[in-house]
Amino acid sequence: MKTSVTPDVTHSVLYLSGISVSFDGFRALNNLSLDIRHGEMRAIIGPNGAGKTTMMDVITGKTKPDSGEALFDNGIDLTKLDEVAIASLGIGRKFQKPTVFEHHTVEDNLVLSLKGPRGVRSNLFWKSGATSDERIGEILATIRLEPYRHKLAGALSHGQKQWLEIGMLLGQDPKLLLVDEPVAGMTDAETAQTAELLRTIAKTHSVVVVEHDMDFVRALGVRVTVLHEGSVLAEGPLDQVSANDRVIEVYLGR
Repeated sequence: MKTSVTPDVTHSVLYLSGISVSFDGFRALNNLSLDIRHGEMRAIIGPNGAGKTTMMDVITGKTKPDSGEALFDNGIDLTKLDEVAIASLGIGRKFQKPTVFEHHTVEDNLVLSLKGPRGVRSNLFWKSGATSDERIGEILATIRLEPYRHKLAGALSHGQKQWLEIGMLLGQDPKLLLVDEPVAGMTDAETAQTAELLRTIAKTHSVVVVEHDMDFVRALGVRVTVLHEGSVLAEGPLDQVSANDRVIEVYLGR
């Protein structure tokens, strides 16, 4: 565990500095640095192959960097931990394709996700209590699935499955949520509702959103980081980075 790094780390839920990762000679991340503050929501954009997925793999312990620092919550060294240990620290990751238990109800999906012991014995003898019922109710209200509490998850729309999976992440009580392309395949109405949902979640959590939909990113109204060839190309409000000539050239087009 590292505690004596730069002073800014004390304000950071996630601090990446000089991260490099190579696969068979291809440099997926190239001296990448990123600083996410406690309570911040940040959007990450960039062309395919820019390093967005590899960055999240490093944060969650799936990939170990060749060099650089990856620090969580004021200085915990993520490079020394495996995926399970990192998840238990409070980093939750949602992949692009929703993975819910389709033959279980919405409520059951949330029950299975709640933070706490989840071994075979604890699941066999688990009983609903006032605290867990209250927590499930809070999550259902947040993800706007209260009317679907007893509906099978497999019967939900694509967008609703995405919201359910976000709710399952919230059940783990994470400090940082990593959300990968949450609105891919959604209707316009679902996309707007997802932006509202993430803005609500960001009031009490730190959130990193990887996305290609620029209208959705604009709706989030947050600071944007543009990745290109494994490095930060530009950073700032969306209007600012959208006017950057290099961002236009390599990603947005004219």
